[in-house]
Amino acid sequence: MASSSSDRYTIPDQPARFARAKEEKNERYLDITTAYDPAYVKGKRVAVTGANRGIGLALSKELVAQGALLVAIVRKSSDELDALNPTEVVTGVDVTSDEACDTIASQIKGGPIDILVNNAGYFYEPEEKIDSMNFKEQLKMIDICACGPLRVTASIFNGGLLKESSVVAMITSQGGSVSWRTTQNPDGGDYGHHMSKCAANMGAVLLSQEFKKSGVAVGVLHPGFNKTEMTAKYKEIWEIEGAVDPEEGAKRVVHEIGKITMDTTGLFINCEDGLEIPW
Repeated sequence: MASSSSDRYTIPDQPARFARAKEEKNERYLDITTAYDPAYVKGKRVAVTGANRGIGLALSKELVAQGALLVAIVRKSSDELDALNPTEVVTGVDVTSDEACDTIASQIKGGPIDILVNNAGYFYEPEEKIDSMNFKEQLKMIDICACGPLRVTASIFNGGLLKESSVVAMITSQGGSVSWRTTQNPDGGDYGHHMSKCAANMGAVLLSQEFKKSGVAVGVLHPGFNKTEMTAKYKEIWEIEGAVDPEEGAKRVVHEIGKITMDTTGLFINCEDGLEIPW
């Protein structure tokens, strides 16, 4: 029997989603360690963009702790990233630069990538309304969040480093769901952020379709609400909406990456509860 829509999809109201999880004592949502099995990453070559800070750094720490061979792809490294002793560090990569991204594959020396995590992103802090549009920043967000992952993926795939059974995890956001804007943005606003994530989702789905013939699965992941520098503008609602420390958020993401297969390729998943997000 097919699952019902309520079983398949998570809900758009973030405070209500968190409250429901607490009411139902949803362990998967409230404590990812109750469901978490990261054993699959041990010995895998995992490339992460934006690995030097924020959720990317938290992901890198978790991956290394679980025995993955980290290939960090960054503009520049950081002391915290260096302390992880990554297997490889590819520097000088600005994801808005065609030329810089074209060099990624040639800089990776250790062979094919088992899992590529496109994590690098950008969120313009001031809220955009009709009287405060910043079109330059909108285009910057779209370039980084939507075109950037395609540049990186193209370089690695065309360089022969994504093979059959490789996985591409696209870290986007629930903010890219068009159908959820009426609930989450009842007064509009934040145009560039939401447009960039919607464009990223479209790119990921098209990628999943093209990669089917190559046996490369693509997952589209909302990492959940994490307490990072990027979300600090919303810190007053962190506790109401169930925001978690990046360490827990990283475990959620790694958990869902482990579920990406050719059977699930192209699905848009909320890492908080493992359910789908409607487009």
